[in-house]
Amino acid sequence: MKETRGYGGDAPFCTRLNHSYTGMWAPERSAEARGNLTRPPGSGEDCGSVSVAFPITMLLTGFVGNALAMLLVSRSYRRRESKRKKSFLLCIGWLALTDLVGQLLTTPVVIVVYLSKQRWEHIDPSGRLCTFFGLTMTVFGLSSLFIASAMAVERALAIRAPHWYASHMKTRATRAVLLGVWLAVLAFALLPVLGVGQYTVQWPGTWCFISTGRGGNGTSSSHNWGNLFFASAFAFLGLLALTVTFSCNLATIKALVSRCRAKATASQSSAQWGRITTETAIQLMGIMCVLSVCWSPLLIMMLKMIFNQTSVEHCKTHTEKQKECNFFLIAVRLASLNQILDPWVYLLLRKILLRKFCQVANAVSFSRRNFGEIKTCLSARITSLEAP
Repeated sequence: MKETRGYGGDAPFCTRLNHSYTGMWAPERSAEARGNLTRPPGSGEDCGSVSVAFPITMLLTGFVGNALAMLLVSRSYRRRESKRKKSFLLCIGWLALTDLVGQLLTTPVVIVVYLSKQRWEHIDPSGRLCTFFGLTMTVFGLSSLFIASAMAVERALAIRAPHWYASHMKTRATRAVLLGVWLAVLAFALLPVLGVGQYTVQWPGTWCFISTGRGGNGTSSSHNWGNLFFASAFAFLGLLALTVTFSCNLATIKALVSRCRAKATASQSSAQWGRITTETAIQLMGIMCVLSVCWSPLLIMMLKMIFNQTSVEHCKTHTEKQKECNFFLIAVRLASLNQILDPWVYLLLRKILLRKFCQVANAVSFSRRNFGEIKTCLSARITSLEAP
């Protein structure tokens, strides 16, 4: 395994230090910056205790949400009446499992780095933990995107080609597709281990991810192009997954609207089928919106940095890059929120909650209508009393 490049001696390990010691980014102040960073922070510099609340909260929230989603999927999967939805339930369960495992493998590492109040290089001098961390983020990030795409394709086939879906789409095929997604993404994420691309410590020094820029002076040209290829491939694959998800969901909604218009006088069974498909489409649209909001900033930001041949590693030497690096860190946190929001989208958009929402909406509408009728009657009564 090749050595993972870090930041260097003047890399900070928390955002608050970046603003407290602006001189550490200047090359002429590198020695002083190293002295500030190697000693333990005092009471006024303890930013680790503040920042660690964010990953801890994300870990707990994600664990509860994904565990509840897996429990609900397991209960629904055993019911006989859910045979038509078993493939979709498998996708939901696989997505929750992917998000849960991804969080359990990455977030504890971030928490340890925050609490240790040391640079990543002190904790991981060999760079193997950095490679594992970056590989894990790549695998479970892309897996979530492509599983969501598989869910969108599955529902589009179920609604637009129901006869083909009933005869060909079995749960065994769904399992094979989901397992294939995992294995394919894992093979892609292993490219840096084989020398194509690189996982590096990212600003502010508490996590590792794909390097989006060229290496240092000692890095070969082929290695530089390998970094650019791997980072570009990750960004384009992510955008491709979002595009497939968006397109399939639009096709699903269009088919649902057409079928509802064609079956205006449908039977009760057809109406029940319509409610099931509508519920599923709403769930998919919710997941699609979450994926777009969470992942689009990071993927677009990566492409921008690739085309500009820059990376967050330049934050240690260029003070003008700090705004861009702050935005990149926010984009990464948004992508991490995807692992938390996915199960809650499924939980909050379940049929029973949709019915409750409809009941409340109908009750409010009924109350307003009654209030309007009472107001009209009172006005008419007052008018009749005032008449001579």
